[in-house]
Amino acid sequence: MSASRVLVLNSGSSSVKYQLLDMGDSSRLAVGLVERIGEETSRLKHTHVESDTTREWSGPIPDHEAALKAVAEELAKDGLGLDSPELAAIGHRVVHGGQAFTAPTVVDSAVLAEIERLIPVAPLHNPANLTGIRTAQALRPDLPQVAVFDTAFHTTMPESAARYAIDTETADAHRIRRYGFHGTSHAYVARATAKLLGKAPEDVNLIVLHLGNGASASAVQGGRCVDTSMGLTPLEGLVMGTRSGDMDPAVIFHLMRVGGMSTDEIDTLLNKKSGLIGLCGDNDMREIRRRVDEGDEQAQLAFDIYIHRLKKYIGAYYAVLGRVDAVAFTAGVGENASPVREAAVAGLEELGLAVDAELNAVRSDQPRLISPEYARVAVAVVPTDEELEIATQTYALVGRNN
Repeated sequence: MSASRVLVLNSGSSSVKYQLLDMGDSSRLAVGLVERIGEETSRLKHTHVESDTTREWSGPIPDHEAALKAVAEELAKDGLGLDSPELAAIGHRVVHGGQAFTAPTVVDSAVLAEIERLIPVAPLHNPANLTGIRTAQALRPDLPQVAVFDTAFHTTMPESAARYAIDTETADAHRIRRYGFHGTSHAYVARATAKLLGKAPEDVNLIVLHLGNGASASAVQGGRCVDTSMGLTPLEGLVMGTRSGDMDPAVIFHLMRVGGMSTDEIDTLLNKKSGLIGLCGDNDMREIRRRVDEGDEQAQLAFDIYIHRLKKYIGAYYAVLGRVDAVAFTAGVGENASPVREAAVAGLEELGLAVDAELNAVRSDQPRLISPEYARVAVAVVPTDEELEIATQTYALVGRNN
C-alpha cells in the first residue's frame, strides 16, 4: 500500500490547527483544532469527515507535546493514527523563511537552526512553528517533516520591490527587506484563478487580495510574485482587523517622544489595537457592515478607510503589472463580504474593472467570476485552501525525494 496521506499542522502560540488529507484524490479525512494550550480550559475539536462526526473535549492541555498527542489519539479513534503506514509526511506551516527558503523543505537540524535564527523577525510565529515541528519529530522520528513557508512565494520579487530605501549595510546586517506573508494562499489562489480563466498560470497577470483579519495583496506576473503589500513583518500594507497597515514611520518616534510610550506599547498598539478595531471598536466586517447599514458614522469611516487603502493597492499593482487579466478576492472577508468587493472596484471602470451586482450577491464555496461579460478585466472570488496547498507542496517534495 503506497503512502498517500499528509498531516498538515499549523502550530500557533497557544493553538494547533490540523488536517489529514489523502493526496490520491486531495480529499480531507479529518480536520481539527486544539486551542488555549497551557490553560485549564483547553479545548479540542475533531471532525472525522467521512462519517461527518465531531468530537469535542475540554480540559487542561499543558503544552504542544500534549496537544499533538491528543490529536494523535483522536486520529487513532478513526483508524487514522500517526502510526499508519499510509502516512507519507507531516507538513508544517512556517511563517517566516527569510531569504534562505524559497520552496518547501524537508526539515533537518540545519533547517531548524535557520528557522530559529529568524525568530527576531517573526517573534510571534516562528517559535510556535518550531515547537510543532520538534514535537511531531518526537512522535514520528522516522517520518519526513516538511516546512512550507508563508514567505516562499514572494521570494521571486525583484530587488526593486523587495528592498526598502534605507542604508543597504544596515538593511543587510539586520535582514531588513520586504518578505511578504500569506504566500501559500496567494500561490493557491493564483493557480486557481488561472484555471478559472481557462489559462496557464504563466500566461496570466493577477492581483490577488487575501482579505481576512490579516490582509495582504500581491501582484502576480506569469505565476510569479513581483510585489506584495506585507513587508518585514505582517504589519505593513492594507488596513487589517487589528493592524494599522501602511503608516508614516515617524508616528512611532512621535509616540515615543510626545506620548511617552515604550516600544512594547507601540508594538501592541499597531498590531493589536489598530486597523478596524482601532477605528471603530470592531474587527469583524459583518458587524461593521451591520453598523454601517444602521447609519453608524464611525463604522462608515472605518469601512471607507479600509476600502480607500484597498483601492490604492489595486491601482498600484495595476501599474506594476502593466496588464491585468483578473483581480481575485479570497479569505474570510474577500470570499464573503460582497459590499467590500463592490466598493473596492467601484470607480475603476476606466481600468476595465466592474462587478455585476447579481453575481456578486451569490454566496458559494466555488471559484467564480463576479464581473460582467463586457469587463476587460475579470473579477473573481476564489476560496483559498492553504492546508491543501501545504499538503500538495509537501507530498510533491516527498515524492521527489523517494
